[in-house]
Amino acid sequence: MKVLVTGFDPFGGESINPAYEAVKLLPDEIAGAKIVKVEVPTVFKKSIEALKKNIEAEKPELVLCIGQAGGRFDLTVERVAINLDDARIPDNDGNQPIDEPIFADGESAYFANIPIKKMVQNVRKQNLTASVSNTAGTFVCNHLMYGLMYLIDKEFPTIRGGFIHVPFIVEQVVEKRNMPSMSVENIARGLEAMIEAAVENKEDIKIAEGKIC
Repeated sequence: MKVLVTGFDPFGGESINPAYEAVKLLPDEIAGAKIVKVEVPTVFKKSIEALKKNIEAEKPELVLCIGQAGGRFDLTVERVAINLDDARIPDNDGNQPIDEPIFADGESAYFANIPIKKMVQNVRKQNLTASVSNTAGTFVCNHLMYGLMYLIDKEFPTIRGGFIHVPFIVEQVVEKRNMPSMSVENIARGLEAMIEAAVENKEDIKIAEGKIC
């Protein structure tokens, strides 16, 4: 089995992106699956193009995209991506789409087809914090997750895929007061646990991971 894992390059004035920094620390094999690590640009459209190119080249059975969510304190597996770009800040190429669909012929939303609750549970077994998220935002992270699920729907129906958000790493919050962070080593350890669960489980478990608001 082959797993394609992507991480974004730095954006928003940051000099590093914890997503790809953690991806680089992943072992080359997890639960018997080969891990292919790829950096993608934090750019609308180009990120999906890079993802499709690597899917075509590597032919993975599982694709997991990783992104930074500064302000979150845990590893969050995204449940759903929506067909909407609404950028509060420009991407790395200066694009700032507002209220634009990602694909005109796509569904209003796509759900991840990975065992999100089992993945969360597996991280907690490592004494790390994790949860299910019901919003991937409306920036390039949601854009790429939606693009992945759109590609699975339209072109690669045998692939399973989803998106994971990670917090800032410690180095990023030195000048940010009261901002949560996690070490890059712990992020990588949590991602490894999530990948292991996704490789070993096609079906999810039925436990409560919803939010009241």
